[in-house]
Amino acid sequence: MLADLATRPHATGAEHAVATMSPNPRLVRMLRDAGLRVHDRGSVHEGFAPYLWRSLGPTDVAWLTRVLEQERARVVHLHTFGSQVIGTRAATARGTRIVRTEHSTRVYADRSCWPFSRWSLHRADAIVAISAHVHDVALGKAPWARPRIKVVHDGVDLVRFAPRDRSASAAPDAPFRFVAVGRLEPRKGLDLALEALAAVPGATLDVVGEGPEMPRLERLARTLTLGARVVFHGYRDDPRDVLAGADAMVCSSREEGLGIALLEAMAMELPVVTFAVGGVPESVKDEVTGWITRENTAAALAARMREASRDRARARSFGRAARDRVAGSFSVERMCAGYGEIYASLV
Repeated sequence: MLADLATRPHATGAEHAVATMSPNPRLVRMLRDAGLRVHDRGSVHEGFAPYLWRSLGPTDVAWLTRVLEQERARVVHLHTFGSQVIGTRAATARGTRIVRTEHSTRVYADRSCWPFSRWSLHRADAIVAISAHVHDVALGKAPWARPRIKVVHDGVDLVRFAPRDRSASAAPDAPFRFVAVGRLEPRKGLDLALEALAAVPGATLDVVGEGPEMPRLERLARTLTLGARVVFHGYRDDPRDVLAGADAMVCSSREEGLGIALLEAMAMELPVVTFAVGGVPESVKDEVTGWITRENTAAALAARMREASRDRARARSFGRAARDRVAGSFSVERMCAGYGEIYASLV
């Protein structure tokens, strides 16, 4: 999302540079490979104590302030919880306007995060929620932010995430292939997807992503005797090859702000089987672009997965509707136009 936003100055009316403080060098490479000018603080440690030092100490704020001065920044755009205090302090030191994007609802629910996030939120000139769900949760916690908050949905590059030929998987005896893409952590609910798969005879699941849940999920797959029916691909710079071989996406998240991976799959004409959590129902329409279950259990998810796998032609029809849905409401052009309006209002 950030790379798509920051590499389209013609659409946003703004030239971007990116400042990073991350333990993951792949993030920096990805941004540079996208053609962005990146100021990298270097590898940093995660954790509560390092966060306090970066946010409240003098050293990292001074570094970021120098970056803003070097770039002659007119707007600072904060995207992560880790950037909220340090970015606000650096921007305030220079009198620079602040935009904050709320990508999830976690800071509003986590008591350890909220005091820091609230301090930053009070000082933001504009606040963007990536979905109506995130917008409503934010206002429930911070009603005083209403005049400054608006919804700008994340958008997908419809050229990059275009449909591909699926004739190879169209054979009558080919297994119905589900795919799940995301970080392997508890809130993504991949354990529920595996349990559901065990109750969908003959179907397979490709899992793209890495994270702390990987060992537990691999053990669960063995316990469920899924064998070759589930493949853990690990991290992929580009998930499109795996998406192109699938018949449908399964989204088993226990909480989801909107779901950029879900939108990318929909853009490639994959219907979605999902729980009705967070901002997901804003893009997935039951019996139109996929299948939604209102009960957040593996059994309920399995029932909708079985329904999807019984009729591949119907799934393809829902997939075409899914791409139309993304093109109409979740394109990268709409996202950039929304941010462009906000940037223009501040400078």
